[in-house]
This record gives sequence, C-alpha cells and structure tokens, in this order.
Amino acid sequence: MATISASMVKELREKTGAGMMDCKAALEANEGEIEASVDWLRKKGLSKAAKKSGRVAAEGLIGLELSATKGVLVEVNSETDFVARNEAFQELVRSIAKVSAQVGTNVESVLAAKHPTGVPVSEALTNAIATIGENMTLRRVAEVSVSAGVVGSYMHAAVADGLGKIGVLVGLQSTGKADELVALGRQIAMHIAASNPQALTAEGLDPAIVEREKAVLADKHTGKPANVVEKIVESGLKTYFKEVCLLEQSFVHDASKTVSQAVKEAEGKVGAPILVTAFVRYALGEGIEKQESDFAAEVAAASGVKA
Repeated sequence: MATISASMVKELREKTGAGMMDCKAALEANEGEIEASVDWLRKKGLSKAAKKSGRVAAEGLIGLELSATKGVLVEVNSETDFVARNEAFQELVRSIAKVSAQVGTNVESVLAAKHPTGVPVSEALTNAIATIGENMTLRRVAEVSVSAGVVGSYMHAAVADGLGKIGVLVGLQSTGKADELVALGRQIAMHIAASNPQALTAEGLDPAIVEREKAVLADKHTGKPANVVEKIVESGLKTYFKEVCLLEQSFVHDASKTVSQAVKEAEGKVGAPILVTAFVRYALGEGIEKQESDFAAEVAAASGVKA
C-alpha cells in the first residue's frame, strides 16, 4: 500500500473540496494516485463542492468565543455578504469558534478537530459549501488570554451575538474588580476597532516597518546636514509611534489622554494595577484580493449577447 502523506491529502482537498478523512480514504483506495482519487470521490458524490473551491471567498463573518480569562477570534470566509445573514452559516462560524477555544490557533488542527456534528470541522465546512452553494474557508484563528483579570472584547457591525465584521480582543492582566475591568476592556476594544493600532508599544513593531519609516522620513529631507536629518527622523518616529502603537494613541473616548493614561486612571476604580498584555483585531477580508466583476458584461454573456 502506498504511503499517504499529509501533503497528498491537502492537495486532494484543495482539488475536490472533500473532507479530510474522505480524501485520505480515496488516496488509500487508489494507491496515492491524485487523479484517480478525484474520480473516486466524484463517483461517491463527495466532491460536490469542488467547482466552488476555486472561487474567491472574501466575505463571511468574524466569530468570537469568550470566557473570563480567554477569548478566541476566527474568520470564516464566504463569497457573498448575503451568506453572513444565513442562520446555518452563522451557526457554523459560532461552532468553529467554540472548537477553536478548545483546540488552539493552528488552522489545520482546528480543521482536523471534531465538530459538534461528529465529523471533522473540514467536513462540516465542505457540507456547508454543498448545502449553501458558496465557497467557504476557515482563514485564521487567534487567541488572547490572561492568568488573572479579563479579556475585553468588541464586535463591530454585529449580525448576531459574537458574530460580525470586525472583532477585537484585548487582555487586561489585573487582580482588580472584574466588572470594572470588563467595562474598561470593552472601551479599549472599541478603540482598537476604530484606530487599528499595529502593536502595543514601539518595541512590538516589526523592525523592518520601523526601518522603512526611517528611510521615508530621511528621504524627505535629502541634502540637509546629517545631524539635522537625524533629529527630524527621531521626531517623525515619535509622531509615527503615537499613530500606530496602542498605548500611545489618543484615546477615542477621551482625546485629552492616551490609552496608557486612561488605563492608569482606571486603576483607581479597579482597585489594582492593570497591564494591557496583548490585543487582536480581525477585520473581515482584510488582505484578500477581491475579484472585480463587470455585472453588465456577465448578464450579456449569459444571454449570448456581446457587451
């Protein structure tokens, strides 16, 4: 019997949209031959989602699963925004978030994990593709946790509880009053949704991004003495950090103070020090190149008339 590797299963899944276990069974039945396995799945009606698997899925929902000290975000994409209003799709996203809270943030591990329906999550997705009629993918999973305190959350453009277009988690490490921490956490999460910071502090920024910003600032003042350019770059970086680092940003709920200052002031109500440990912000479809379509041309083509 041919040795069936994970990469072979992955390739067959991508070709057919069939479930992981079905792909493995097909490969085992066909001595690892990909094309023969495709036909095997087609004959058994298990590749019914194949023709949809190549379509761009950039819509869908962000799902959130939250406990007192841990929060999980998932992004499940579909082809159209209409599907986000489908109750079956909403339940699928909600259930995947729950599974992710147990399994972790590795997408492949989540796809291989058992879905509440008894099949792997990958198969539950495939079944939903066949039922709803659109390509769907689990794109990414993230988690924020604290050992003491709360994980604050916010869901923007929510379509149902824990489901929406922009999801945010923020960790507040503290031994203070939980109710006050929850309120503060929501405020900061709302700020993150609106301001889209890139890191907690300057130290958390990608060094390559900082170097690029330095180069841009320096290039603007080519020809000036080196010591002058150095001071200009230093000043420019401070301004840049205030724009992209969470704790240095102007707090959207009170522009007279930074987020860091707002957190410090809140310690009085909370009754203990507060440390903002981490945050995650997922915006639906960010970074996915969406296909542009000419609707008039599509209608003309469908009717056999040249546009």
